[in-house]
Amino acid sequence: MEKYGYRFSFGPWNIHSGADPFGPPVRAERSFADKLGQYRGLGFDAVQFHDDDAVPGLDELTPLQIRRRARKVKRQIDDAGLLAEFVAPRLWESPRTVDGAYTANDPEARRYAIERTKRAADIAHELGTDLMVLWLAREGTYMRESKDPVRATGQLLEAVNTILDYAPAIRIAIEPKPNEPMDLAYIPTMGHALALGSQSSDPKRMGVLMESAHSVLAGLDPSDEIGFAMSFGKLWSVHLNDQNGLKFDQDRSFGAVDLRRAFNQVKVLDENRFYDVGMVGLDVKAIRTQPFERDAEHLTNSLRVFLRLLELSRSLDRAAVQSLIDARDYEQLDWLIISHLLGG
Repeated sequence: MEKYGYRFSFGPWNIHSGADPFGPPVRAERSFADKLGQYRGLGFDAVQFHDDDAVPGLDELTPLQIRRRARKVKRQIDDAGLLAEFVAPRLWESPRTVDGAYTANDPEARRYAIERTKRAADIAHELGTDLMVLWLAREGTYMRESKDPVRATGQLLEAVNTILDYAPAIRIAIEPKPNEPMDLAYIPTMGHALALGSQSSDPKRMGVLMESAHSVLAGLDPSDEIGFAMSFGKLWSVHLNDQNGLKFDQDRSFGAVDLRRAFNQVKVLDENRFYDVGMVGLDVKAIRTQPFERDAEHLTNSLRVFLRLLELSRSLDRAAVQSLIDARDYEQLDWLIISHLLGG
């Protein structure tokens, strides 16, 4: 499979048992080693990690034990011919962070979140990656009167500064999302994340990760969010997927809902040479009806869609596009793009 200089990643959670908030698992769970063994065959180069994907149960371990276990995982990914793209602290599942992590009203919860993030930085170091992703899942409110947004923003800034100081080699990419699991988030878009990073103690080490579904949930176009971040040199990773409207975060296969929207994401990434910057990450889930023995097809399908849209972007008649732009004939431009996507 020709990948045109791009490298691709996904997280082990993207091969899963099909459980959702409304029902139990429908497929058997695969072991981490089993999932790791599939990456190369599926056409992928790197693993996205939550901290406890690499070191399960790390809250019960000492920092030294965490580092030792992370080293074993590093040997596993080396043996599989893979890289670690990033490590993200999983700050949203502990009972201690039910009201938030860095912005919790309980100071003990905030201290826990900081210490957990430091351990994630330790794991990243052992896995050989300098990139930490912060999905600020519970940094928001269930009701606005429960927190002061000015104070909460200061707490977020304090948290990233603490990590930048603790791990001088780490770069932090914030992954914004407007809602879910919190009703409303404090950092809902690329712009919010970039603004926070610009005020940090080391803005050069602060960037963003764009997830397609999160942008759609914010009522925005993912390609615009990509372009906005790339214009500042701050797009360090992407989670490509798709989303059927303003619903729960669906993590549909890339291009499965809106092929033209997917095309424009590929186009802006490629025209601005994202392959020189970072990896193309997928965050896609198999639909609940998928049988166990075919539980990775959503990943290969998404990869194929990206590569096919890449070919279409590169074969687009740029001179014809520019001529129509110059003539302000956007109706014909619309047809040119549609016809090109249809193979006309």
